[in-house]
Amino acid sequence: MNPFDNKTLSPMLIGSVGAPFNNPDYIYELKWDGERCLAYLDKSSTELRNKRNFKMLPKVPELSSIHKQVKKTCVLDGELMILKEGKPDFYEIQKRSLMSNQFKISLLSKKYPATFIAFDILYYDNKDLTFMPLMERKKYLEKAFRESDRLAVSRYIEENGIGLYTIAEQQDLEGIVAKKRSSIYIPGKRSKDWIKIKNLKDADFVVCGYIFKENHVINLVLGQYEEKRFVYKGHVTLGVGGESFRIIEAQRRLSSPPFAVPSGNEEAIWIQPDLVCTVKFMDYTPSRGMRQPVFKGLRDDKKPEDCVADPGVGV
Repeated sequence: MNPFDNKTLSPMLIGSVGAPFNNPDYIYELKWDGERCLAYLDKSSTELRNKRNFKMLPKVPELSSIHKQVKKTCVLDGELMILKEGKPDFYEIQKRSLMSNQFKISLLSKKYPATFIAFDILYYDNKDLTFMPLMERKKYLEKAFRESDRLAVSRYIEENGIGLYTIAEQQDLEGIVAKKRSSIYIPGKRSKDWIKIKNLKDADFVVCGYIFKENHVINLVLGQYEEKRFVYKGHVTLGVGGESFRIIEAQRRLSSPPFAVPSGNEEAIWIQPDLVCTVKFMDYTPSRGMRQPVFKGLRDDKKPEDCVADPGVGV
């Protein structure tokens, strides 16, 4: 089936988390802090779809012409991101993805233009590449298009994962991804051939409610799934105001929480648990909570049921 007929492919997902290592059977890439997308590019059009298959081009109109850089019809896998001071800025791409005002989007697209960084290729010139080993796909990726400020290829190194991780750590970047050289690409599935090695810890949670506090802040009440059971996962602080709070406050209210909650949540306003947010933190505490959690942003590219707790981590 031609992927351009319906554009419903889903990206392959990382299936393992680990510590830095060196291995000649793997290549290593930086973990880009943006929004995962598939790019459908042919001689006349650009189409960008996130993990939930939402169309992203209206959010990043500055990328509407990247198809002019491709040499053949192709489907690329990569990260949609915005660079500030040479580093990916998750807040900026998250803010853009939630916006609907085309005038504001147009202004931001000029001030902070987005870039698509491609790290894999699924189709090239109507040829299915998904069953090829990763290193063969990389050869197709390198010849698929001409690079520019808006469309680029993710670089990788071989064998020395510890060295690349050290650089990511020094530059305060998210981390790296190790990928087995022989790995095939299975759309929509998690693969343990791809390993996430994180410097800055973060996790995705479902927003289940909020509590008004002093000094114009609120605490978001968070939840995650553990073995298909929805459970309470603590709080993170958010300032009142801004687009994120407007979206949260507009959610349908519930009369009771969606899970059992400990004391301290008596004043919570419960909402329909449809929104997903990312929280970054220093580390897990001995009691398996989060140390110094910080609200990173809402995200619409992930379903609530995909917010699954790391094995062995709870509150």
